[in-house]
Amino acid sequence: MRSSPYSALSARGARATVVLALAAGLTTTAPAALADTAAPAARTAPAVRTAAVEQGLAAKPYMGWSSWSMQSSKYPGLNPDGDYSWLTEANVLKQTDALAAKLKKYGYEHVNIDAGWWRDKAWTPEFDRYARQKPDPVRFPRGMKAVADHIHAKGLKAGIYLPVGLEKEAYADGKAPIWNADGCTTADIVYDDLRTTNGWDSAYKIDFSDPCAQKYIDSQARLFADWGYDFLKLDGVGPGSFKSGENYDNVADVAAWHQAIARAGRPIHLEISWSLDIGHAADWKKYSNGWRIDTDVECYCNTLVSWESSVDDRWDDAPAWTRHAGPGGWNDLDALDVGNGEMDGLTKAERQSYATLWAIAKSPLYTGDDLTRLDPYGLSLLTNREVIAVDQGAGPPARPVTASDPQQVWAAKNPDGTYTVALFNLADAPAAVTADWATLGFTGKAAVRDLWNHENLGTHQNRITEALPAHGSRLFTVTPHGKQLHFTGYEAESAANTLTGSASVADCSACSGGKKVGNLYTGGKLTFADVVVPKAGTYQVRITYVSGDPRPALVSAGGGAGARHAFAATGDWGTPATVSVPVTLKAGRNTVTVDSGDGYAPDIDRIDVPASS
Repeated sequence: MRSSPYSALSARGARATVVLALAAGLTTTAPAALADTAAPAARTAPAVRTAAVEQGLAAKPYMGWSSWSMQSSKYPGLNPDGDYSWLTEANVLKQTDALAAKLKKYGYEHVNIDAGWWRDKAWTPEFDRYARQKPDPVRFPRGMKAVADHIHAKGLKAGIYLPVGLEKEAYADGKAPIWNADGCTTADIVYDDLRTTNGWDSAYKIDFSDPCAQKYIDSQARLFADWGYDFLKLDGVGPGSFKSGENYDNVADVAAWHQAIARAGRPIHLEISWSLDIGHAADWKKYSNGWRIDTDVECYCNTLVSWESSVDDRWDDAPAWTRHAGPGGWNDLDALDVGNGEMDGLTKAERQSYATLWAIAKSPLYTGDDLTRLDPYGLSLLTNREVIAVDQGAGPPARPVTASDPQQVWAAKNPDGTYTVALFNLADAPAAVTADWATLGFTGKAAVRDLWNHENLGTHQNRITEALPAHGSRLFTVTPHGKQLHFTGYEAESAANTLTGSASVADCSACSGGKKVGNLYTGGKLTFADVVVPKAGTYQVRITYVSGDPRPALVSAGGGAGARHAFAATGDWGTPATVSVPVTLKAGRNTVTVDSGDGYAPDIDRIDVPASS
């Protein structure tokens, strides 16, 4: 959930290899394929994430269903009693029964109730005497425990929702007592100036310097545990949710919820939302089991979603977060609404691409569709066991191995030595997309299996090319039978290179050699000298770069015309990432230039040129 009746609907926001001794900036390496994702993030995760897995929380991305997509849609008939009116006990129980009947055997087990369960259809809230949310008697006449009991009786898990902070209506002039906290009232748990927080400014910011504040969070967690809930989505969390600054820093809230859940006597998965600040990734990983990396996937229109609002944003926004996912906590791409055909608002190709990205990114797989009305194609997408296995299996999420151009390839190396490889055509017209084995780190033959179609495609030499429709995709398992490909590395900061315009060398502790070339803007260029290859051909040149936001660059060889490529954000200006771009080189010595053109290019750490084209 992003925009809601908490306030007027807001406008959608803007959308390593081993380094050998350096000699004049040149290194000869045989880098491991996809080296920066070869190890699961959990190997360096805080101990708290290991504890979460031991409690059965987020060992894998969770799977299930969430109510918000249908609540928020203007699709005819979904919300006949006014906006967001879909959410009722009767509707939740229907979806629960459908999930149990159709999807449970494939791993879907969560039934998550989103915003509004404590508010009437005019969005007026209900609170108990201790300032805790109380179910609306019209929406949920039997209360939230009865709903959780029904969900559990089906062998499923129950999820519930809260916005972060103390809701303004719960303040009650500061006189509401805090449960199990003698002498504490709502006046004690917020700042005296009643500063507001969360993505809608719908709550007062909680002051955790007063012990009464933790007691309040403890009381909420205990209530949910007593009701039998297994999952909590905490929404509007900052930094993020389109808000920044001290008033919107809710790290202390998330930490308090983590502590309260530990005391509540019941394991509860804590998911936080939305568009979380990647600069606080360590905090989200320490205190929660999942974090929404982006804005809402819903379009708030007459369908559930649309391609441009904002399904397609995820291809740009997910790469920077890839390294942060692993057992105990996962990158959440939001609801997977691919099961209802016309109501989803997508073509069949778009629905498959949507599901493909969610699976290879190891996002939680929770649909917001009407499970009582799944069409055959949608059901086939949601229940493809080979694709589900990609999402749920061991090993890291996939990342882009080519530039983030309209035609792009994502991949991950699996523990068994195979590769998960996805081809995407994000253009508005059909196009061919090629996965070159050089981008994976090997050359020669490889066996290819089509996961969506459960079909072995035989052996392919050096690459596979597929003609894809607009917004189309393919998903493969690739089993190498060739040889590891060796690369020659060239450092950006080498004295042999030429810097033009504003380009300059800067420190970069995470970069190869501890340096990078930055300030590549409005004509700034970096030209690598003496790039040597044995024969003429097109080479998949790996570019290791650093960029706090998505940026394009022109890449050329020998002073020729540059090809424009897009580079996804790496998360900050100190973290490198690597993608491959095709560069045509002549036999012998070449120059390779990265040119900012009339804009701003990413900083460059190094390039690695394969030994063969």
